[in-house]
Amino acid sequence: MRVYEELFIVKPDAPEEEVDGFVEQIKQVISSGKGTVEKADKWGVRKLAYRVQKYNEGIYVLVQFSSSPELVREIERRMRVSDLVIKFITVRIDEKMKKIEKRKKAREKRASRRPAPQVAAPAAPATPPAPAMPAEAAAATIAPGLPGARPETARPETARPETAHSEVTHSETTVEPKE
Repeated sequence: MRVYEELFIVKPDAPEEEVDGFVEQIKQVISSGKGTVEKADKWGVRKLAYRVQKYNEGIYVLVQFSSSPELVREIERRMRVSDLVIKFITVRIDEKMKKIEKRKKAREKRASRRPAPQVAAPAAPATPPAPAMPAEAAAATIAPGLPGARPETARPETARPETAHSEVTHSETTVEPKE
């Protein structure tokens, strides 16, 4: 036997008793056809993605069951004939369930091969922290040759020779407001 999911949408203006009666009828068809109903969920009124038969909403019902393919054809035939049902879809999920089970087994197998994580004791610092350095000395040792570094601490290959044009003087000019 294969496992199926039947999702169908019922008209939103249908009475609750009528919807329950239709779900019970589907359950009876499944059980009389030597199938088993695993679950039947009413999701309630939900908005549709697009208009179907002049309806913007519908009552969603999900029935999960296992049966033969011939029984699925009979259920789909009843869905097509019923005036209550707007849309329906039947999905075979046993293959998907097999894949999920296979992944779980593989995951458990990998987990059993892996050694158990060791609980580490609280770690004490191995070496005492180094004393803090002044900002200029740190800049010179970290990035020699940069504008913040002092020339005497910079490496000789990166130091630039000073030229006579390196000093720039600015003349002061003031503008007096007109009256």
